[in-house]
Amino acid sequence: MSAETSSLGNRFAPQAQPAGSAIARNAAASQDYIIKLAEAQNVLLQAAATYRRADPISDAPVATVTQASSLGAEDVVISHLINSLKLDIPVFVLETGALHKETLDLLARFQVTSRVPVNVYKPVNESVVQFMAREGQDAMYKSITLRKECCGIRKMEPLERALKGKDAWITGLRREQSGARAEVPLVDTSEKRTKINPLANWTWGDVWHYIQQNKVDYNPLHDQFFPSIGCEPCTRAIAMGEDFRAGRWWWEDEAAKECGLHVKHEEAKA
Repeated sequence: MSAETSSLGNRFAPQAQPAGSAIARNAAASQDYIIKLAEAQNVLLQAAATYRRADPISDAPVATVTQASSLGAEDVVISHLINSLKLDIPVFVLETGALHKETLDLLARFQVTSRVPVNVYKPVNESVVQFMAREGQDAMYKSITLRKECCGIRKMEPLERALKGKDAWITGLRREQSGARAEVPLVDTSEKRTKINPLANWTWGDVWHYIQQNKVDYNPLHDQFFPSIGCEPCTRAIAMGEDFRAGRWWWEDEAAKECGLHVKHEEAKA
């Protein structure tokens, strides 16, 4: 673990399970997978065509849409689709300063192999230092308020910089992920910035079928029963039968389990 990562991160982890291929466990295409794949491709093609404008200096077309990637299974699928379709949609990753080594290693490989730019946004170092000096490195376990403040510093502020000047962003949200995401639409125009969710209708089996069929590089933590991967102190493996997102902020009430990236804001789209 890094100096910023708490040793409490795995304190409440379930009993260890034997590691194995996430592909072997999960890859199982649904009957309408081909339709869902075409749907996702069309959503991305439309996004690339719709969200672009001329650069004021060169007059060259510039994308006003970007993919947000946590480098989880869904996100590597979307990035692979973007690259395969040769779409000019840049990708960004929030490097929070508390990610697993496996995630950082995957990021390094992705930056080398991606056709489209992979932009990395980090938190303001001074904000992180001040927060940890004031609240301690285990602050996220003390209260939901402190955990969300940590997320605000490490994720929300960098997110605002990543999305500056963008009209839309692409995420890996799926309806199957949690009850809070059960109504996720393919294209959400309910806020100021359009959110595009090309895998909204995909199952977990569909995601892994795509990874298997296309030999997509993925985070090895998935092999260790991490279906959802965030910062190291706030993510653990799950046990058989647990909810898909049970390993995220597992010490909190289910209703609180969002960092803010996908929480709807009250203001309507301008």
